[in-house]
This record gives sequence, C-alpha cells and structure tokens, in this order.
Amino acid sequence: MTHQVIRTDNAPAPVGPYNQAIVASGKMIFVAGQIPLNPQSMTITGDGDITKQTEQVMANLEAILIAAGATFNNVVKTGVFLKDMNDFAAMNTVYAKYFPEDSAPARACVEVSRLPKDVLVEIECIAVI
Repeated sequence: MTHQVIRTDNAPAPVGPYNQAIVASGKMIFVAGQIPLNPQSMTITGDGDITKQTEQVMANLEAILIAAGATFNNVVKTGVFLKDMNDFAAMNTVYAKYFPEDSAPARACVEVSRLPKDVLVEIECIAVI
C-alpha cells in the first residue's frame, strides 16, 4: 500500500487524531460499522460507559482488519457515530491510542439519534493494503 498524508493550511487543521486527507493505492477493505458487542458472549460491553464501549469497538475493528491481512496502520478513513456528542472527548481518547496524529486516517464523526442495541458508539473504517 502507498499511503500519503495530505495537509494544507488552506483548510482547517485537524483537531484530533485524524488528517485532512489520505491518498492511498492498493486493495481496499471496507469494514462494516462495529458496535461494542463482545464476540464471545454476544452481549454489549460497557453498558453506559463510552470508554469501555469504544475499547470494545476498536478490538472488534482490529480483529476484522487482522482477518483481512491489515492493521490500523492500513486504515485510511473512519466514520464515527456517537449517540451523544458530549462523549466525543472520551471516545477520542481511546481512538487516539490506535491512531497517532501524524499518520491518522481521515475521519468523520457525527451524532445520531439511535444506534443498534442502543449502544453509545459505532465505528466503521476503510483500509488499503
């Protein structure tokens, strides 16, 4: 995979662990939105706890990426869906553990009225290998 971070002073600078754009070439992997569902028990992890829920979501994403022959380093775009934008800082703290700011993927983050199983967070991603 070739992966190039795009930054310009002519657009707003990122305010978190993401970049304005990524140029990538290679085989693309589209990972479906993941919620904090524990794959062994098939129960929701961290009821009401955005930090625990985000950690489980990231673990689920990582497992899928590995199964596809990729890692978080291959992720070029994420979409984050929050039930409450007030949870942004806590989610972002966990998210930043997986994506260093200098090489983080492009990202969109939106508040939604409801998520599957009434969880607090769902994250999807696109990776290129």
